[in-house]
Amino acid sequence: MMIAFRPKLLDTLPGYDRAGFVADLSAGITVGVLALPLAMAFAIASGMSPTAGIWTAIVAGFLISLLGGSRVQIGGPTGAFIPILYAIVVDYGVANLLVATMMSGAMLLAMGAFRLGNMIRFIPLSVVIGFTNGIAVVIFISQIKDFLGLQIERLPGEFFARIEALASHLHTIHIPTVLLACASLAVLLGWNRLAATRYPWMRRVPGPLAVLIIATAVNAALALPVETIGSRFGGIPQSLPDFGLPELSLGTLGKLISPAITIALLGAIESLLSARVADSQIDDRHDPNQELMAQGVANIVAPLFGGFAATGAIARTATNIRTGGRTPVAGMIHAGVLLAIVLALAPLASHIPLATLAAIVVVVSVNMGEWHAFAPRELSRYSIQYRTILLGTFLITVVFDLTLAVEIGMVLASLFFIYRMSDLTRIERIALEEHYGVEALSREDGSPRILAYRISGSLFFGAANKLENLLLMQQGHPDAVILDMGKVINIDTTGLDILRTLHRNLNKRGAALILCDLNPQPASLISRSGFRDTLGERYIAGNLTEALLRAQQCHGHDPEISYA
Repeated sequence: MMIAFRPKLLDTLPGYDRAGFVADLSAGITVGVLALPLAMAFAIASGMSPTAGIWTAIVAGFLISLLGGSRVQIGGPTGAFIPILYAIVVDYGVANLLVATMMSGAMLLAMGAFRLGNMIRFIPLSVVIGFTNGIAVVIFISQIKDFLGLQIERLPGEFFARIEALASHLHTIHIPTVLLACASLAVLLGWNRLAATRYPWMRRVPGPLAVLIIATAVNAALALPVETIGSRFGGIPQSLPDFGLPELSLGTLGKLISPAITIALLGAIESLLSARVADSQIDDRHDPNQELMAQGVANIVAPLFGGFAATGAIARTATNIRTGGRTPVAGMIHAGVLLAIVLALAPLASHIPLATLAAIVVVVSVNMGEWHAFAPRELSRYSIQYRTILLGTFLITVVFDLTLAVEIGMVLASLFFIYRMSDLTRIERIALEEHYGVEALSREDGSPRILAYRISGSLFFGAANKLENLLLMQQGHPDAVILDMGKVINIDTTGLDILRTLHRNLNKRGAALILCDLNPQPASLISRSGFRDTLGERYIAGNLTEALLRAQQCHGHDPEISYA
């Protein structure tokens, strides 16, 4: 069932006043200037031009705010995409990255339209932390080249080849670049620390913007011998980008499906996690399906302007909230501020040192990881299953790629969940003789005439082995077997098939199977499958006492019972 397309903006417009606009204007300007250095840095780290990053932030950021399901979400390029996008650019080229982005946008749009937004929350926390920290490590490694000024034409996308390339070119380290990168890193860390502790007024200028302005001014004044946006990319055009479809090669379209799925999956996870964090800060509830549809539209449209993959950005969203933004108008203003900066100040971008942008991305990579989760003391608090999923997802993300990491992480999580659920399923024999006497329940030789078992938990494919002893009937040859299912919360088709097999085995021995105290879900499946009719109504009892009364009639002489 598809849902109505209703952006959150429509809910905020009634009652929107001048005070609200002033707050959104202030927040939009702040987030806009913060987004400028991040957009350029993330684009360069992804193998794209800084111009592509800026236009991604402008176009996608505007559409995500205009059409999204969150009041305060800020969209644009993010650090989490860097390893994925860089690998696509290396393997398939820029044009195919834009195609893969549009394909991912179509997937996100479909996910939101078919109410799949809430399913993203089914991804276990161990998988999320594992691949988030893995992405942080990959991002950090990707910045070593520009941070040290290594003379490498293009870093390989594969992990071991990248490490080998970095190690083999360490002798090309450029001292002026290293000094500028370290100075930029020191200024950035110091600015953030002072703004948080001693000088609150510094918060008005985000740390990344402050270090970008300082480094650019120093480089413009002293003409430092370091690589800049101008020397590598020729600067940023002071004009609107060309509009048009990216070049499409049908031969590579099939190969782009997997990268597109990866972009869509990561975009969905990051945007909805960001929206959930924002909800807790503004006491609101976002619409996950509407948010996914907005992300989809943004990723379809942004490549038409030369942009690439975008999603909700947690850091920019948090900044938006802290500076007073409370409606999607703030996000739309942030995109307008970026547009104004490009049209007015683009020539100055030629002096921006790439070492400074690398320092900014290094800080982003360190901050995005939840490193405390890897501390031995923290890991020891959780089960071996949790640690296996967390560390396995992390290592596969770093060494291979995110898609494989999430796939294996989800498979491991599913297998461990099945194991835990099967372990919770219990089948125990009920000592009927202790409550109802021995004579009515046993034959003259002492063998049981009626056996009863209590099943608890979920009777599903993972717990099928729990019924093996019942199928073998090692307890003798009773006239009736009662299954008390009052504590069975769920049964699947495999569990139902086991019950059918048990019924057939008992019938061959002239015995009856009686089910009692069925909960709604098992009762519904048993009825819909026709197994209730196969058993007969007299073999479906309301409770154990009623089941015993019916079992006492099962001596093999009751004409109403058919064992054919």
